[in-house]
Amino acid sequence: MKRQIIFIVFVILITSSCNSSKDHKHLLFWSSNNEQEITFTENLVDKWNHDHPEKYIHFQPIPAGQSSEEIILASVVGKTTPDIYANMWQGSVEMYAKAGVLVRLDTLNGFLDFINKRCSKKVIDEITSSDGHIYQVPWKVNPIITLYNKGIFKAVGIDSVPVTYSQYLEAGSKIQHRDKNGYVDRWVGYTTVKVIWYERLFNFYAMYIAATNGAPLIKDNKAAFNNKYAVGVFRFLQELYNKNYFSRQRMSASQDPFIIQSVATLFTGPWQVPYLNKFKPDSLKYGFYSMLVPDDHEGPVYTYGDPKNIVIFNTCKDPQTAWDFISTMINKPGDLDLLEITDQFPRRKNLSTDPFFSDFFATNPKLQIFAKQVDYIKGVDNHELIVEVFDIISQEYESCVVYNRKTPEKAIADAEKAVNILLAK
Repeated sequence: MKRQIIFIVFVILITSSCNSSKDHKHLLFWSSNNEQEITFTENLVDKWNHDHPEKYIHFQPIPAGQSSEEIILASVVGKTTPDIYANMWQGSVEMYAKAGVLVRLDTLNGFLDFINKRCSKKVIDEITSSDGHIYQVPWKVNPIITLYNKGIFKAVGIDSVPVTYSQYLEAGSKIQHRDKNGYVDRWVGYTTVKVIWYERLFNFYAMYIAATNGAPLIKDNKAAFNNKYAVGVFRFLQELYNKNYFSRQRMSASQDPFIIQSVATLFTGPWQVPYLNKFKPDSLKYGFYSMLVPDDHEGPVYTYGDPKNIVIFNTCKDPQTAWDFISTMINKPGDLDLLEITDQFPRRKNLSTDPFFSDFFATNPKLQIFAKQVDYIKGVDNHELIVEVFDIISQEYESCVVYNRKTPEKAIADAEKAVNILLAK
């Protein structure tokens, strides 16, 4: 705890220094430190400043630190927030909204008309705060789906991708390979066993969203996940580990398991396309398909969308100009630039069928499946304690799924009990 306090004080000093020269006639805009996003933002800001010299935007990447979440928290505590921040994790917004440090965007001229044209009602409902106001601009997403090695599938006689739990388990029995000493050296897949809460977004939660067509974890301020779907996800993943179809070893410290072809599938996002095109051997042929679902699943397959959004802090002297600038980030030309420069996806309806974007997807066919998936994604519940909820689920995930110390029914029931105690405080 002492180290965290020292770190926050240190970050406050850094952000105070960064903001000390801020001209209050100008607006300060922070982006992520991602190289491609910096390029995207520099281009956008340069164009805005050329066209609006009287409403100058000063751009800088978020100051370096252990994580962007800690930097933002420290800037809020130290009252050194930027006017605009792009790259806010959707799950953090409700906490800041209830703390009263964000601008109510639905009070700004043009906001609601713009957002209703760009986004579906489902998305707008998802980002609306519990008080009925909107504090975040839905911006970009990276849908989580299944990456697979076409060569391995073909070599073991798998002719169609295994989309259900039972099909995937059957694939695991075919793909698993042992060396001459009897040790497994090829698995059907891999997902991290780290207990940290955010890792559950990319395995348990993505599968829970797929199984339930986007059901919440929290409803009426109580746990809503003690159901057959959550139990089913835990049981399915537990069986993968028990049969040694997934490795319990942490592979992130060694070579990429997909590139060296020791695993046949991964649950991942569109960032894998430029990465694989750069680093994979020519012999590795790959494709993508939907997230895995229960055997009796019907209808489209949803998944976690990994949304990052844009907020305006209440330290902003001119929120209307801030919104006017943001609207140039998320209009069609801005969204096309985001795609072309970053390979990240704008959260807008009908992305895969809009003619404005058709040339991009025609020249980037590997990304088309993600564009179609954008219509079937979900973020996280708008609750100020959502991180703590995921932390509780993650503890039970480790105990049940990875180490087989509890039944799925017991683990989910224990998670429900702990979450309800948390929410009742």
